[in-house]
Amino acid sequence: MFVRAGDLNVHVLAEGPQEAPALLLLHSLGTTLHIWDAQAAALSDRFRVVRPDLRGHGLSAVPRGPYSMEQMAQDAFALMDALGIARAHVAGLSIGGLIAQAMAQKAPERMQSLILCDTALAIPPPEMWHQRAATVRAQGMEALVETVLARWVTAGFRTAPPALGLRAMLERTAPEGYAGAAEAIAGADFTASARSVHLPTLVVVGDSDESTPPSAAKALAEAYRGKLEIIPHAAHIPTMEQPEAVSAALRRFLVA
Repeated sequence: MFVRAGDLNVHVLAEGPQEAPALLLLHSLGTTLHIWDAQAAALSDRFRVVRPDLRGHGLSAVPRGPYSMEQMAQDAFALMDALGIARAHVAGLSIGGLIAQAMAQKAPERMQSLILCDTALAIPPPEMWHQRAATVRAQGMEALVETVLARWVTAGFRTAPPALGLRAMLERTAPEGYAGAAEAIAGADFTASARSVHLPTLVVVGDSDESTPPSAAKALAEAYRGKLEIIPHAAHIPTMEQPEAVSAALRRFLVA
């Protein structure tokens, strides 16, 4: 379905019992809500699972960038408002995890817990993100596809159907949406503010993630005083490379 969330027309899927606790799933840069397909299927028996396409991605609107992390957090709260959700468990992968952290800074009272997947307190250097933004604006998404996919999944998984699906998501991302969100990543750093957040927190990371490696996940878990789950045989998008393991980790945390 499509809903108006603040100034943004948002494409969103909502699954599970209407009266169940809400679980908001935020996807990564250059993908869509479908990176959470397996987790939505596994958790919608106990939760109202809400998956939006982020600003500039999928079927949601593509405003001109740059975007900011605060703006993307406000998009998420506006979506919750539009759907009548007062509080939610919030899970985010990569940029989704940065958005979740921004939400926790802005309005922690609207969050029941925080799940941070393959993300970090900051993802430096900022110059890299500005360069990526400039590249896709000038040359289109194809200029980044091979470089990005090499970091999203392990080498042995690169020709598997889910990995080919990730390629399709990346190739079809609007360059301006990718660029605007990349610029939001460039400006995001929660190193100094994370300890002010007091929410139950789970940190999940693929053991072969080079973009936000296990060392970054350990620092994240320490800062938020959270639990850490390392997913074997997975890189930056374990929700698709090792879906059962990620779903099990989320269920253990959420249903404990």
